[in-house]
Amino acid sequence: MTTAFGPVDNHHLEKFCSKLRFVQALAMTKRFDFSIPVLGEANTPSPLMFSNVTNDYISDFTSDDARILYDPTGMTPENFFTLAGPRKHVFFKGEEVVVGIVNCGGLCPGMNNVTRGLVRGLWYSYGVRKILGIRYGFLGLTDRAPQAPMILNPDVIRDIHLLGGTILGSSRGPQSISEMVDTLNRLGINILFTVGGDGTMHGALALYEEVCRRNARIAIIGVPKTIDNDMLFIEKTFGFETAVSIASDAIRAAHVEAVGTLNGVGLVHLMGRYSGFIAASAVMACREANLVLVPEIPFDIHGPHGLLQYVRERLHANGHVLIVVAEGAGQEHLPKMQARDASGNLKLADIGVFIRDELIRELGDEGISLKYIDPSYIVRAAPANAGDSIFCGQLAEEAVHAAMAGKTGMVVGLWLGRFTYVPLTAVTVGRQVISPDSTFWRNVLESTGQPALLKPRKK
Repeated sequence: MTTAFGPVDNHHLEKFCSKLRFVQALAMTKRFDFSIPVLGEANTPSPLMFSNVTNDYISDFTSDDARILYDPTGMTPENFFTLAGPRKHVFFKGEEVVVGIVNCGGLCPGMNNVTRGLVRGLWYSYGVRKILGIRYGFLGLTDRAPQAPMILNPDVIRDIHLLGGTILGSSRGPQSISEMVDTLNRLGINILFTVGGDGTMHGALALYEEVCRRNARIAIIGVPKTIDNDMLFIEKTFGFETAVSIASDAIRAAHVEAVGTLNGVGLVHLMGRYSGFIAASAVMACREANLVLVPEIPFDIHGPHGLLQYVRERLHANGHVLIVVAEGAGQEHLPKMQARDASGNLKLADIGVFIRDELIRELGDEGISLKYIDPSYIVRAAPANAGDSIFCGQLAEEAVHAAMAGKTGMVVGLWLGRFTYVPLTAVTVGRQVISPDSTFWRNVLESTGQPALLKPRKK
């Protein structure tokens, strides 16, 4: 396939398109406006010594008119994303800018890498000298801020990419939007980078809307952080690759335990509240699991087509079984929780412990030896691997270019292998999930050998 920007690798396109079903369904019901708001005319020549001449051995500026197709299948040819990249003219002058960086939500590999990339890009590319690290998420933008902002410069962030977590601290939960904008004004912040997932981007959107109501010239730029890789209109989010790699190690360990004993059962519980991409991808990386359960696919526990029967048959045939379950899978079998976390998300009952106990209760008399592994916090706290480190740096650089050009109300994304700008109004309308009809899910089933459904098929 060839787009306006050149050929697209067919293997990459096939992998990419397998995740599009949910996005396309939304686009069929509502045509999205993917245009990116701006603070004003960018009429200051960029300090970057780039070029607009092809094949002159100098990196090129990106035209504001550069676009990439939203839907490579051609079903919605009128929709495009704005292509990311440095602009020939910028809105802000580096020496006049005050920047804030805030990390929100749960920990994720790569948070320090993004902070480091933002600081270095601002400092070295655009001459920004006033960079503030907001402490402990959006709470740090309120009157109840636990600590004053951290002054960031290349010396402070020199080695933080080697560490897991975030030196800025993080928190969950909404704060007063009016109070946060008051704080931005008090600190003189012109650009705010919000690094986080779904809840963070909803908060960023509310900040952007309040800034617009006040006619304040503050750029709000999101960097997508969700370890579950479930942000809408974003092909990949940072931390996901590291999470899959560490989850794969846990699956391999469970496999060793399962095959090392008579009637061995390995059970691995992984992250994935609403989207099972970590569990499914880790299973395909290892190709040793016999069953993966994800939130998108319902299943029975009992009955001739249920989980217990499948495990029993697998044990009788092969002497061991390895199961991987995402945290949001099978919630219909558990008591509905009433409590919510600080972000307002309904807390989930523990499906991993539930399945463990069911297996022991139902198959314990048959002599199973079960080993249960949950590496969730090990995954969250890990430093980014090489692939994520590269990706975090690229996201940070593109976010800096967008902000300095005066873009606002947007998130830096990846689409068809190209970096893009996506409006906050688009990424906050839903989340990306696995399509049961996709090539991706078929590949998962082929790697495990499990049936398409662990329940009777609908007639």
